[in-house]
Amino acid sequence: MTAKRPAPHELEPIEKASRDEIAALQLERLKWTLRHAYENVPHYRKKFDATGVHPDDLKTLSDLSKFPFTTKQDLRENYPFGMFAYPRQKLARVHASSGTTGKPTVVGYTKKDIDTWADVVARSIRAAGGRPGDTVHVAYGYGLFTGGLGAHYGAERLGCLVVPMSGGQTEKQVQLIRDFEPDIIMVTPSYMLVIAEEFEKQGIDPRKTSLKIGIFGAEPWGEGMRAEIESKLAIDAIDIYGLSEVIGPGVACECIESKDGPVIWEDHFYPEIIDPETGEVLPDGEEGELVFTSLTKEAMPVIRYRTRDLTRLLPPTARSFRRMAKITGRTDDMLIIRGVNVFPTQIEEQILRDARFCGNYQLVVRREGHLDTLEVRCELRPELTGNFSPELRRQAAEELQQRIKSMVGVTTQVTIMDFDTLPRTLVGKAKRVIDERPKER
Repeated sequence: MTAKRPAPHELEPIEKASRDEIAALQLERLKWTLRHAYENVPHYRKKFDATGVHPDDLKTLSDLSKFPFTTKQDLRENYPFGMFAYPRQKLARVHASSGTTGKPTVVGYTKKDIDTWADVVARSIRAAGGRPGDTVHVAYGYGLFTGGLGAHYGAERLGCLVVPMSGGQTEKQVQLIRDFEPDIIMVTPSYMLVIAEEFEKQGIDPRKTSLKIGIFGAEPWGEGMRAEIESKLAIDAIDIYGLSEVIGPGVACECIESKDGPVIWEDHFYPEIIDPETGEVLPDGEEGELVFTSLTKEAMPVIRYRTRDLTRLLPPTARSFRRMAKITGRTDDMLIIRGVNVFPTQIEEQILRDARFCGNYQLVVRREGHLDTLEVRCELRPELTGNFSPELRRQAAEELQQRIKSMVGVTTQVTIMDFDTLPRTLVGKAKRVIDERPKER
């Protein structure tokens, strides 16, 4: 899809800086962060001491590899405020994860942190093609989840008019998009497809809306999903990346003129790629687990936080900062089916290659005897539902099954369903995997 907005004419000086200038700034800020964490967060002091490292040991950026990792478990063990470098009386806000898999992870922000967050989200929206005066429809959830308020403050910082819709109420989403005529929507990619389906249910062509740009994040999505969204809505689909433990949305974002992977705002977040098994730092270009160290956060600095996201670091293109490849999956989302490593996005790519299927799908994992099985449930496009014979369904299922076997390496059972049969996500991330295997005791 051709960008509808021109490349920005004015970039911040750091976005055009040399790699040497960026590295010098990173080293200065990294030294401050390590000392700030060591002096004000007992967890980091204890962990550094146990590892035998001190902030003064950082002489070069590569010395960061000597320091210990931070994991989600560390945050949970220090719940709620043990990772904070400031007493909560001096903080401006807290956010937290849902805690569906254990204690929620709590993140604190000073007023300066909130300003920094707004700045990087504003930079992200500008990179995505947004301009002051645009109207931004925010359909990320508000509340303790960082998506809604992160997008909101960033859009306001850029000088945009914000429609704080939040998630859900899909009919009202469509009504407000029609009535308010926003230029940009910020939402999860899976819910964007739900909104597009609602337009079609109402007899409205989703390609004829005022929307020009969609900024999508909070869940992994591939190039097949980008093509599906851009085709269905006639917009530029831009990938924004973030996570609450590091700051929220706005850690990285694609540029509309290149759309070649999110640009990491390296003046605030220092990235590494590690081998998930050994923890060894890998060179740029090799795939592994993404690790971040904050460079400017006051309330809750994070040192070498293991994101569990799998990606690669790529050289700069549209900006002076490095990019990250699209997330291929997460180490904790990976399914092992009869010895084969499978990520939901790999299946998604194969489904969306077929024009007969829409973008909604589910993976159901079961255990038959001692072996795991994987059922792929996908939906026909609405115009085919009711006009697709059992024989055509069987052929389509076999073709998809063969493609998955060839490209992903796992045998699946494919179930083709009518349009609007599978549940839709209305708020938050889509639930793609249903694991019906018995829990290990």
